[in-house]
Amino acid sequence: MLIGILQCGHAPDDVQAKHGDFDAMFADLLQGQDFNFKTWDVVDQDFPPSPLEADGWLISGSKHGAYEHHAFIKPLTELIKDIYASSRPMVGVCFGHQVIAQALGGKVEKFNGGWAIGRQDYNFGSHGTVTLNAWHQDQVTALPPGAELIATSDFCKYAGVVYGKKAYTIQPHPEFSNSIFTDYVSARRDSTSYPPELMDQAEQMTNVPTQETAIATDIAAFFKGNFIPEVLA
Repeated sequence: MLIGILQCGHAPDDVQAKHGDFDAMFADLLQGQDFNFKTWDVVDQDFPPSPLEADGWLISGSKHGAYEHHAFIKPLTELIKDIYASSRPMVGVCFGHQVIAQALGGKVEKFNGGWAIGRQDYNFGSHGTVTLNAWHQDQVTALPPGAELIATSDFCKYAGVVYGKKAYTIQPHPEFSNSIFTDYVSARRDSTSYPPELMDQAEQMTNVPTQETAIATDIAAFFKGNFIPEVLA
């Protein structure tokens, strides 16, 4: 099965040197699932000619906001609508989660509660509490028609969503292992965009195990048409 990765940003150079770009992180996350991968750097205006170029689609994270006026946002929005109409399975992570919701009629905003950086606990229904790394301030604040909630937290109400068998999206980063996340914090340490106390806390918690394997299994099952969600009230 060919999974097309729509890369909406790039990891910092220091992180790429050790772990590869976002597409490599997702390939590592989903290794052993009989997937092949092809990447389109949509952030750099590299788009597939149609939704039929891959059997399933994965939309990555990004430093950009889904509501911002970057050149790639509008064509990506149209592509998302086309993929959705084609019924090819689509997965979105962080920015991908947000831009899919926005493209389908939901709302994305800068959260007035601030940043989530590092270890976060989510209620994933039948999985119970799942610990994953996160890095975001924007959030989905209103779901589009057809969306059903499958994961939530005290900080992020709409942390995981399914749209029938057409799309599966989550706010946290299962592709960010603790090793990757440690290097990400180091690469962003000098930026004034992030609260120093949150960066310190995130770095201190990178020794706490995360459960990205459970989410990788769900993503693989979704691509293969075998995912059975537990919808939260």
